[in-house]
Amino acid sequence: MTEIGPQFRALADALEGRPPDAPSMCEGWQVRHVVAHLTMAARYDGPAFVAELAAAGNDFAALSERLARRDGDLPFARLLDDLRSETMATWIPPGGGVAGALSHVVIHGLDITTPLGLPRTAGDEATRLVLDSLVTGGVSRHFGVDPAGRLWRATDLDWQAGEGEPVEASAGDLVLALAGRRVSAVRP
Repeated sequence: MTEIGPQFRALADALEGRPPDAPSMCEGWQVRHVVAHLTMAARYDGPAFVAELAAAGNDFAALSERLARRDGDLPFARLLDDLRSETMATWIPPGGGVAGALSHVVIHGLDITTPLGLPRTAGDEATRLVLDSLVTGGVSRHFGVDPAGRLWRATDLDWQAGEGEPVEASAGDLVLALAGRRVSAVRP
């Protein structure tokens, strides 16, 4: 089983010395906001998170937006330390399991690294697990993407799923497309 911690640490290492104010693939968020969103668990334990959620009217999207903006103002070095923290290395989202934690770091990691022109930081095994959950686990439907009727094939690692019209691209581009991001290399 792929460990979660190495995926967070690899992303932190890739972002060291990079501009925190650079744009990301998350609409309206800079790199710093995505990292702040990724690492909420490092700053908010269970009771603090519940209190923040209640203050946001139990609207997780509103909470995510507010905390990303507020915590994105923290020193970037602190946010990178949060990526490397033991809390993030062992974090499992409620109801999401290991696949949910890996999806969180792999997808949002690509949201950051792709616009920066950096390679995918997640390991091949983690990326395969996320691709599997997006295609066969139904996770892509959460992003408004229906993978049915296509043969999804990564060009840079040994992975494919589905059947039908072929869609070939790098594993990172496939993850982004299946997560509802516009990727010119993928035209499903």
